[in-house]
Amino acid sequence: MNELAFEDLIIHHTVNKKLKHSYINITSESEILLKTPRVSKAFVYELLQSKKKWIDKQLVKIQNNPPLKIKLEDEVILFGEIYSIDTLEASSLRIKLEKSKINSKEKTLKYYDIFYKQKALEYITPRVEYFAKIMDFSYQEIKYRKMKRRWGSCSSQKVLSFNTELIKIKKDFIDYVIVHELAHLKYMNHSVNFHALVDSYLPHASRYRDELKSTRIAIF
Repeated sequence: MNELAFEDLIIHHTVNKKLKHSYINITSESEILLKTPRVSKAFVYELLQSKKKWIDKQLVKIQNNPPLKIKLEDEVILFGEIYSIDTLEASSLRIKLEKSKINSKEKTLKYYDIFYKQKALEYITPRVEYFAKIMDFSYQEIKYRKMKRRWGSCSSQKVLSFNTELIKIKKDFIDYVIVHELAHLKYMNHSVNFHALVDSYLPHASRYRDELKSTRIAIF
């Protein structure tokens, strides 16, 4: 990955010879990621120039939606809301922290990750089963792990993977990610037919998709 300066922006550019088209993505941390096949510098700058207004618009959205901040060992975030660690929802994490004899931020963060993964298993799995039933799709397995750049994925072997950080965002957004990945069981692409399938089960899918692009998860 190479960094290149474009006007007032820093672009992270990856070249993949297997790609047929170019893609621009902006992460929740305002990183601008550009993926292209092997192309000239002139092509890259022309592409960025044509997308500059769109990039600026997305960056403003992210800046206007800052992540929630929580105090370690005092609070947790679930479904887009901050809860006290003394609430019933956070009892399992509170117990582990109280029993821990190692007082370090690294250890504390590890307990938080374990807590969020367990909550994801408890909440997301039944939601996947619910939507899989009404969509009449079957899958092989569900996996959970913490990811930096993806909310979820679906493999050609029908294995669904979900980011444990999903448990921190609104329930409507979680449902969108679930339906999105289940739809890949039929369409392993983002074609018109794919989006139509998602929209048929979630009427506000396009709004959720747009809002998710600027959603930033909690920081400490």
